Amino acid sequence: MPPARPDPKEAILRRNGCLHPRPERVRDELFRSNPFFDPRDLTQVKYEMLRRARVDGMSVSASAARFGLSRVSFYRALHAWEEGGLPALLPHRPGPRGPHKLTGEVVAALRTALSENPALTSGELSGLARERFGLSVHRRSIERALAQPEKKRR
Repeated sequence: MPPARPDPKEAILRRNGCLHPRPERVRDELFRSNPFFDPRDLTQVKYEMLRRARVDGMSVSASAARFGLSRVSFYRALHAWEEGGLPALLPHRPGPRGPHKLTGEVVAALRTALSENPALTSGELSGLARERFGLSVHRRSIERALAQPEKKRR
């Protein structure tokens, strides 16, 4: 028997962070009887969970349980939806949102030091960051930070 071919929709949902971790827990009748409703699509599941509670008057606990999610998930989804509508229910990219070591203040100090002494190497600038800010920063990270254009201030 040949191996089962992967479902392309499932692969796309997984890649975009929209794959419901427990689709078998979705017990809502729409998701069981209508192929348009896909229990694997977490964004669709969250929207329908909110709609059941807000429009159909179902309790938060019952709605969350019916869609295989927790009450905390319900309130997080509700808050996101109230703040940004349907796009806010889409998952956000995981990971850091910006530099956590090479902040604007550190990069500005490194640029100043480099402008005062253009012969400084990235390794020496790394030592300067350790000395002045107590940071251990790789020389390549400093090179990348300094290669980015300076942000214009209003």
